[in-house]
Amino acid sequence: MTEDNRLRHILIVGGGTAGWMTAAALARFLTDGFTKVTVIESEAIGTVGVGESTIPQIRIFNRLLGLDEDDFVRKTQATFKLAIEFVDWRRIGERYYHPFGPYGVDMGGVSFHAFYLRALAEGHGGRLDEYSLQALGAEEAKFSRPVPNAGNSPLADIAYAFHFDAGLYAKYLREYSEARGVKRVEGRIVDVKQHPETGFVQSIQTEKGETIEADFYIDCSGFRGLLIEQTLGAGYEDWSEWLMNDRAVAVPCTLGGSLRPVTRATARPAGWQWRIPLQHRLGNGHAYSSAHMSDDEATAILLDNLDGEPLADPLRLKFTAGRRRKSWDKNVVAIGLSAGFMEPLESQSIHLIQVGISRLMTLLPTRAMGEAEIGLYNRWMTWEYEKIRDFLILHYHATERDDTPYWDRCRTMQVSDYLAEKIAIFKSTGRVFREHDELFNDTSWYAVMMGQGITPGRYDPIVDEMPDEMFRSRMEEIRQVTRNSVHWMPGHFEFIEKTCKAAEFVWPGRA
Repeated sequence: MTEDNRLRHILIVGGGTAGWMTAAALARFLTDGFTKVTVIESEAIGTVGVGESTIPQIRIFNRLLGLDEDDFVRKTQATFKLAIEFVDWRRIGERYYHPFGPYGVDMGGVSFHAFYLRALAEGHGGRLDEYSLQALGAEEAKFSRPVPNAGNSPLADIAYAFHFDAGLYAKYLREYSEARGVKRVEGRIVDVKQHPETGFVQSIQTEKGETIEADFYIDCSGFRGLLIEQTLGAGYEDWSEWLMNDRAVAVPCTLGGSLRPVTRATARPAGWQWRIPLQHRLGNGHAYSSAHMSDDEATAILLDNLDGEPLADPLRLKFTAGRRRKSWDKNVVAIGLSAGFMEPLESQSIHLIQVGISRLMTLLPTRAMGEAEIGLYNRWMTWEYEKIRDFLILHYHATERDDTPYWDRCRTMQVSDYLAEKIAIFKSTGRVFREHDELFNDTSWYAVMMGQGITPGRYDPIVDEMPDEMFRSRMEEIRQVTRNSVHWMPGHFEFIEKTCKAAEFVWPGRA
């Protein structure tokens, strides 16, 4: 008789967003009652709480769990998000949007991007944002979910994401997980036992003297990587050569100013500041380079640029941009901050948790722990991290700013061959391609390259096949349809108030 080698017990070390997202996914899909899932976390250990801003892929995760979106929005004090707004990145005084969703429509099998470059060359292109429903919606504080039966209108397929309270999201998923059989253990881990020959983790011991054994361990312990690094020594690849920011200071404040469906990232003299609107507060933070700015200077810049009154003392964080050399080693896989960290410039933090979970579910091991599957998982995660890294570096490298040593360093640094080639092809021909399954698609690369001022030398000549009069007419039609669609959308405030208002919903200036 063949031995039943299925995992009998999975132990997740650490709660927070990563721990409870992982627990929820396991609870949703391991439903045969054989595999026990436990989360151990300590209320005495705080969570970092990064990742309040998301990208549209989070909707896939929530749908897989079967969450009711209106209930999720209410319970996590969420708002909607159509784009990221970058302020002062190319030059001080300039701004652009990285919208979710395409610009215009492709014509004759040719990307709209090429047609827009032709229109620019002919002097009638106008602003790129005028061809994006999401960019204009973000600018004008409008929001709608996709409209059924909207035909070819951009209203038919509106990509969007959320801003939410990461602590409340973890709490929400904890309730979801525990209702489906996940056990939670309160306690701090004080010791980890390994097999003397294989080095596999055998058990953990809590400060109360309790010993917990499992077949498989998921390290969601945050930056310290309790199992993956402190126990197994998986190693860390340091990317601070390109991503110099190694500090952040964060503080919530009362609602104030614009509450558009957009995350705002404002470049500062040695870093950047984020602003994230929720239903009950604004999330704010300042990521910066300690080699170029002191903690006190960074904190002063943050506090001087809030739209409301601070609700807590500023929280300071230290980090090193990079990734764990092996996200999966022996019978431990790291998910979330324990696997790596990059500043949340493109709101990728929660997405990387989601990817780690998705890949793990695809390759969920038996107690035999196949080396081939472990190797494949590590290659997949390396690809994800490196391609996101290069996209982030683009924002720093493609700048015209020379007003501080920090921006001088960003502008002149050497970048990876992958990124250098992407920039070179775009400069030469205006073409940009999504390679394999990298997270950011051609529209994302196009938006940031154009926004950062990379000017193509020419455009795809195939678009010249369209006669001048037809070309001008089609471009104007696309622009007008986009404008009319945005005009039709309700206000961001009105949409939330009508469909998914939280109990603590307090919008400034409204009763």
